[in-house]
Amino acid sequence: MSNYPLSYKLSWLPRLLRPSFGGDKSGFAAPATTLIDPLPMQRARLAFVGDISAVANRDTPECDPAIAALLSSADLVIGNCESPVVQRPRAIIGTLLGTHHAMSERFLADALAAAGIARDRLVLSLANNHVLDQGIGGFEETLAALRRLGIRTIGTVAGGPVQVHAAGSLAIGFAAFSLWRNAGAVSFEQRISTCGDPAKWPRDAVSGIDLTCAVPHWDWEFRHFPRPATRALARRLADHGVGLIVGHHAHVVQPVERIGDSVVAHGLGDFLGTALARQPWPGRIGSILTVDVSADIATRGIIAAYRLHFFARLAVQGHERLVPVEALDGAFKRRVASRLEAIFPALAR
Repeated sequence: MSNYPLSYKLSWLPRLLRPSFGGDKSGFAAPATTLIDPLPMQRARLAFVGDISAVANRDTPECDPAIAALLSSADLVIGNCESPVVQRPRAIIGTLLGTHHAMSERFLADALAAAGIARDRLVLSLANNHVLDQGIGGFEETLAALRRLGIRTIGTVAGGPVQVHAAGSLAIGFAAFSLWRNAGAVSFEQRISTCGDPAKWPRDAVSGIDLTCAVPHWDWEFRHFPRPATRALARRLADHGVGLIVGHHAHVVQPVERIGDSVVAHGLGDFLGTALARQPWPGRIGSILTVDVSADIATRGIIAAYRLHFFARLAVQGHERLVPVEALDGAFKRRVASRLEAIFPALAR
């Protein structure tokens, strides 16, 4: 029922066990950049996190105060809800094996509190391959749970291809979509946005928006560099006026590039959760992308600065502890630094 090509399926387990450096490596930018100097007097901050799930780590995570402070400073936090939010899993066997995702409403609420993310400033994308892991009933239960928690969503067909949310005084249009699905085409496409072609969006979809941001679930998993087809789609989005593109699905960190005035972060890695309690260490490196958007009259809606903040998810007795890479020590810190420098050469300078 999934739409993955055979070559992808055959490479999934080897790449999970040993994430690859394969892909298109040309022309990527430094991870920290100021685009308007001096910075605008008025601006809004967006903070993007990666995939959020609770497959093998169901207890409330710990979060370093520096990460919580970073996230609590944002006007809007955007992430990918990789697991259906249900009281009891419907796909019991698959959930036990880790092939089907599920997390409880309590876990999500407690995890967000631990990470310093205010629920009224959070937007979660439901456009991902795992959203129907607990069936259509699980999808409906997820929508109800997120409404109870006061969390806004993007990426559903019902919300339209571009959904607008305020960040400070700015109107940000989010186009979340998934190129991948684990469910049948009909049930998936009736509920989840799969439209990654901006030429097919309604003409009025971006009217009155200060910045259009695409949130795609794309590329192939466990690869540190995107495929040429992914970069071609990023160029198409940028050519149609999408100023910010932040991707998910790879489960490992991927680089940033500039396409004209647009900023593309191909993959942030996971934020919380993993399919395996002892996930291979490169998959435990994540990143948070902060983006400062100008609210000054002359430059309104233009990205003023962006930065990737790297962290590691450490496994601690059934839960995770999020720690900035700067706070790591010993051999693990050296391994993490070496991996990041291979993806972001500017870090080695």
